[in-house]
Amino acid sequence: CAWSIERPPGDTAGCTFCHTSSEERCSTCHQRHQFDPAVAGHSEQCKACHWGKDHRDWEAYDISIHGVVYQVNKWNPQEFDFSKKLADADYVEPTCQYCHLRGGHHNVQRLSTVYTSMGMSNADRGAPLWKEKRETWVSVCDDCHSPRFARENLQAMDEACKDAGLKYTETFKVAENLMLDGMGEPMPKDLAPDWSGQHIWS
Repeated sequence: CAWSIERPPGDTAGCTFCHTSSEERCSTCHQRHQFDPAVAGHSEQCKACHWGKDHRDWEAYDISIHGVVYQVNKWNPQEFDFSKKLADADYVEPTCQYCHLRGGHHNVQRLSTVYTSMGMSNADRGAPLWKEKRETWVSVCDDCHSPRFARENLQAMDEACKDAGLKYTETFKVAENLMLDGMGEPMPKDLAPDWSGQHIWS
């Protein structure tokens, strides 16, 4: 993205490490020196990329009920038998791989929860294009939960995105009014614009 490549190299180095490797190298998940499906099945493998201020996926999982049960039981082979193929896994709690690579496929995006690929933004909510994707997402939760539970959580995520979008818009309006009133500080000239629209204030 233009907003990324125009930023200082130090800002983009971390992005490049992950975003140029995940779909091209097996070693991103399987480790170059220990190419073992049992190792790749641990949730910590995803932590290599999915953590930090830009996308706190690992942190969100780690403190969730799923993550807590995983951390407590992950060394117990009766609860987590990583020697089994993912398609045959019967874990006491889901790992990242159990849900996102359901059945042992390698297409992580197929079961992504990123709202832009789930039809959850204000612009495309309810569009038929997303119906199959959303139904597939619900079906994964059905492995352990009721269909109603999964649908209610998906609805809650929809509403959270809607509320966040409204707050985001309100925040920009406040900043815009401060600038128009001469009370806001303009963006430094040496700071490149980014995807969130900060170029408006430069």
